[in-house]
Amino acid sequence: MLTGTVRMDIEEISRIDSGTLVEQVMQAIRKRIAGRTLAPGTRLPSIRGLAARMQVSKSTVVEAYDRLAAEGVIQSRRGSGFYVAGHMPPLSLAEIGPRLDRAVDPFWVSRQSLEAGGDVLKPGCGWLPASWMPDAGIRRALRALARADQANLTDYGTPLGLAPLRQLLSRRMAEHGIEASPHQIMLTESGTQAIDLLCRFLIEPGDTVMVDDPCYFNFHAMLRAHRAKVVGVPYTPTGPDIDRFAQALAEHRPRLYITNSALHNPTGATLASVVAHRLLKLAELHDLTIIEDDIFADFEHEAAPRLAAFDGLDRVIHIGSFSKTLSAAVRCGFITARKDWIEGLVDLKIATSFGGGHFSAELVLSILKDGTYRRHLDGLRERLARAMGEATGRLKEIGLTPLIEPRAGMFLWCSLPDGLDAADIARFALADNVVLAPGNVFSLSQSASGFLRFNVAQSLDPRVFKVLQSAMRG
Repeated sequence: MLTGTVRMDIEEISRIDSGTLVEQVMQAIRKRIAGRTLAPGTRLPSIRGLAARMQVSKSTVVEAYDRLAAEGVIQSRRGSGFYVAGHMPPLSLAEIGPRLDRAVDPFWVSRQSLEAGGDVLKPGCGWLPASWMPDAGIRRALRALARADQANLTDYGTPLGLAPLRQLLSRRMAEHGIEASPHQIMLTESGTQAIDLLCRFLIEPGDTVMVDDPCYFNFHAMLRAHRAKVVGVPYTPTGPDIDRFAQALAEHRPRLYITNSALHNPTGATLASVVAHRLLKLAELHDLTIIEDDIFADFEHEAAPRLAAFDGLDRVIHIGSFSKTLSAAVRCGFITARKDWIEGLVDLKIATSFGGGHFSAELVLSILKDGTYRRHLDGLRERLARAMGEATGRLKEIGLTPLIEPRAGMFLWCSLPDGLDAADIARFALADNVVLAPGNVFSLSQSASGFLRFNVAQSLDPRVFKVLQSAMRG
């Protein structure tokens, strides 16, 4: 909690690109209150001091303070100044992040996709169509699990999670060169819960965390919820820009770096071995911990380099889940880390969710053991490869160019013709029941306005391309 006079930097106002100067000053203050860096009772900077720092006139600050006081956001104390009023407001993640049009910001993209009816097309969503998932195999496993006398359908799971599944995961990771005993693996409800637990475990509010730019937009949202300072590093077709990575390490001294090493989201890029080795040397030099999100591993035809394999799980934590390849309804993920870290994570898991999802773990184990999953993946990889080729061709025909043509997976990161803004295209498409994912929702620097991410499995309906063509014509 802050006490005394609070510093308000000019960069906070420069990020707000709409409204009068008075409104921009008000937004900067609201943002700090919403992000809880300005607590109730905290004294705001003096009128003269804030005007100088934000490079606006004193009258602008006076009007902003008066209007905020009239709204009850702040209070004026005669002879003392202005103070944050009232009780702590609920955390507002939308206020903490960049001010985007709610129609196309990360939360709105997710909500539109999750709440969409059957008439809505979702080329911007991040999961496969339900019809592509092994529904019959899941139902068969459910019936078998219900009939099994030894199945635990009602009790809590152990903190580490189902031992036979952890043993199987250990063997699967060994195929990617990651040596981890079952005691180094803890099951979670999802990949998202895994990252949430790791953020709770590794960072404090105000710590700096590095992400790729662009990266999976929920990384931004998660880190905002943990009150972290987020720094982006440009991502290239072979991994993060190593020179910029080194520069960011020296300048910002981040505690943590979160990335995908295989089938990067949103670009579809694959980490090169030489980049991985240089990245790990820099991480060791700067005492950086890395979370490697490997949720798309099973889409690969050939295994890409894994940071956890090169590092031996010393400073790299490896996570994954089955949400993308098996079922988003069967919530089962995992964390793989050093044994001493797993002990602390187990305590944190008990504190935040108590027992594990034993039923989901039993179901996943059954599907992995009986061959259902292997057969499903064989067909799925081929189906995705065909969809990748078809979507790539159709997008090129209407003027969208993939940054790269990925080796596998479901994402295409495409540039629009010069002069077009992806947010405008997304707004237009949304009116025609097509949910798109514009580039800036993935970009911390807001430098991807000319890009869209496409899920090729959700982009095969001809209506997608008709709407895109209409939107691009304007």
